[in-house]
Amino acid sequence: MSNERLRHDPAFIVLQKNRLIALSNQLRSIRQGQTDEQLAVNSDNGTQAREFEDDAQKLAGLELTGNLGAANEQRLRDVERALQKIEDGTYGISDQSGTTIPSARLEASPEAVYTLEEQRLRDRGST
Repeated sequence: MSNERLRHDPAFIVLQKNRLIALSNQLRSIRQGQTDEQLAVNSDNGTQAREFEDDAQKLAGLELTGNLGAANEQRLRDVERALQKIEDGTYGISDQSGTTIPSARLEASPEAVYTLEEQRLRDRGST
């Protein structure tokens, strides 16, 4: 690995890799819990007397869970991308501009693959 490609201290990279692996495991556990919860709700619908208020609450809960699940899935993809960047020797380098992502941003969001400004523009749909 050349110094040009490695822009962060190797000890920092190891720490971040461990954090990313733990985060990946956590997000996968959450995904499994949501899947189990949805299966339980679906099976309850077939065996219990139907109450429309209960159904409305369950649907609202499933919608919220679905929205959180989508956000978690995106975050899991970002975590997997960051882990791949570690393997490639490009962790901490923006996928968009090739500039160094500050360590403070990576500490706050180890899965970051864009600088903060690039991410803000992406979130607004500008890129």
